[in-house]
Amino acid sequence: MSAVYARRHTRPAFAAAAVVLATAATLFTGTPAQAAPPAPVSAATARTYLGELTVKAEGSSDGYSRDKFPHWSTQSGACNTREVVLKRDGTNVEQDSSCAATSGTWKSPYDGGTWTAASDVDIDHVVPLSEAWKSGANGWTTAQRQGFANDLSQPQLIAVTDNVNQAKGDQDPAEWLPPTTSYHCFYARMWVDVKHHYKLTVNTEEKSALSSILSGC
Repeated sequence: MSAVYARRHTRPAFAAAAVVLATAATLFTGTPAQAAPPAPVSAATARTYLGELTVKAEGSSDGYSRDKFPHWSTQSGACNTREVVLKRDGTNVEQDSSCAATSGTWKSPYDGGTWTAASDVDIDHVVPLSEAWKSGANGWTTAQRQGFANDLSQPQLIAVTDNVNQAKGDQDPAEWLPPTTSYHCFYARMWVDVKHHYKLTVNTEEKSALSSILSGC
């Protein structure tokens, strides 16, 4: 393992990739300084969007499968969504002929971890696939779910430390927030922006947590 940041965990074999550089000075006001996902809406707009979301008890996970959200689709040539995000979110990223990242540096905004091996980072779906399923995506077509799982136009995909992403799982902001507290505002803005764009629902606890975060932005 090649890493500048020490951690204690065993990574599953399926650990995915990448990471974003974000400075504390920009977390509350705009886009992180380095390459990053598309900037989410402002805190003020996020508060408006949150008020427009349908509040509904979280649905069942019955029938859910990650296979119903085909992800890491080909974007161009040999490059799939994962590799595009690795290139976008890293620094000095070199790729081989199959578009796999062979070197680079990635900094995770969720926890501040810095990595020099793509295997040490995951691509996080900000709004997890299972969360989306329980918030309305169970009624989408497979093509719509594929679009959601590979959406580079919204602040939905971000490269982070792999075990931090795995600790998040499918939890919403009432249950889990990034370890770096200064990132909470930016994270809430991303979450609300994505849910609003896709017309997904929020439950009462989720809305309360997001409202509390955004009120302090």
